[in-house]
Amino acid sequence: MDLRVLKVTAVAAILAAASIWTPAARAQVKPGDFIDYKNASKIKNLVSLGTYDAVINGMTMKIIPSSRIDWPPPYKDATEKYSSQVRLSADHRSLVGYVAGQPFPMIDPNDPTVATKIIWNEQMKPITSDDYDLRFFDCEDINVGRNKPIFVINYTQVGHYAGYDEIGRTEVEPLPTDPDFKKSGRMWLFGLYPVLAPATARGDGIIRFRFADPKRGDDEWTWTPGARRLRRLNEAILSNPSGIGAWNPDHYGGFNPKIEWFNYRFLGEKSMLASVHAEHSPELRCTTDGGGSACPEAWEMRHMYIVEAAPRRSKLGGYLGSKDIIFEDSEVWYSSYIDVYDRAGRLFQGFIYWLTYRDRPVPDARVAIYPFKRAFVVGALAMDIQGGVHSMCYLPGLETPERECWYINMGAVERSFFDPDAMAKAGVSGNTM
Repeated sequence: MDLRVLKVTAVAAILAAASIWTPAARAQVKPGDFIDYKNASKIKNLVSLGTYDAVINGMTMKIIPSSRIDWPPPYKDATEKYSSQVRLSADHRSLVGYVAGQPFPMIDPNDPTVATKIIWNEQMKPITSDDYDLRFFDCEDINVGRNKPIFVINYTQVGHYAGYDEIGRTEVEPLPTDPDFKKSGRMWLFGLYPVLAPATARGDGIIRFRFADPKRGDDEWTWTPGARRLRRLNEAILSNPSGIGAWNPDHYGGFNPKIEWFNYRFLGEKSMLASVHAEHSPELRCTTDGGGSACPEAWEMRHMYIVEAAPRRSKLGGYLGSKDIIFEDSEVWYSSYIDVYDRAGRLFQGFIYWLTYRDRPVPDARVAIYPFKRAFVVGALAMDIQGGVHSMCYLPGLETPERECWYINMGAVERSFFDPDAMAKAGVSGNTM
């Protein structure tokens, strides 16, 4: 990349970080403030509607000073090396010329294709680029309510939440592309299995493949021990509530459906609150909303891009939502929260993600220790806004044997893990591999 472009990028990033605390934002919240339902009006315009609903229902926030987050150096180097050759296809939907790193480091709000570029940046985000294995996480389904006693409707524990990228690799051989990509056309592989609890779902799992071909939908399989067979899934099912509580696979890691099967609209950029320097790992079960979120936790002002994603009905006719509103952190490139609206235009679901930034996923890590800081997701919440049920996931889990939890870009998982037959075998044996 031209050094002049790199300098412009660096200056733009510094200015964005410096402008996080706008006068309007400072007038509403400041470091040291503690936010709960009684003073929630202070943050109503600084979070998504779903996040505001969580505060009204009892979630609390501790406001801290904003601080910068850098990308992993190998990802940054790949961006410098390859981003100048990346462009959108003629129909402005697909990536052309992508190798590794961030596809579009220069974001121009006046660009008519800026919304699609933001989403592709989110898809190729720096938090993981090669592989990841999240071991033994757990989730609790809760009837949320202010000052309710904690009562868990359903407890879920999963052995592995894992992914393997075939393109865009920056830290683990093969670099930057797995040779299998030329044969299979798969961009990435994902697996969540086996479910270890509750007993009625023990052995369940899902595997998903994403293809570079913009016209080809994902391949997905599930395994259910009760039926003792592999089953193929329809694409639209993955965007609707299924699996763990209110979760659906298209929001397991932010906004994650087939990119080309949505239309995007740029709604603007704004300074808003997010939790990207979380202080707790494992996260704390919130005692002021019946256990329906993680709190109290550190939140800070961040620069956000806001994008509307509407499903193309010719591709996703069964998708229940009419649109997703995505709030994208412009440094972390991870969705801080997402609101989903039903076909009647009412808020339907909300998703919140808590991240931390350090050189290890948990303070007492012995294996997953890095020579630089990187972002880790430590908590994730799926909210059924209309039904009042929250599904809070803890990463690492509250009651799990593996405390280290996240193994990112360490070669901890191989392509063989994502074989549907391997999922079926683990489902039968209950082996976490």
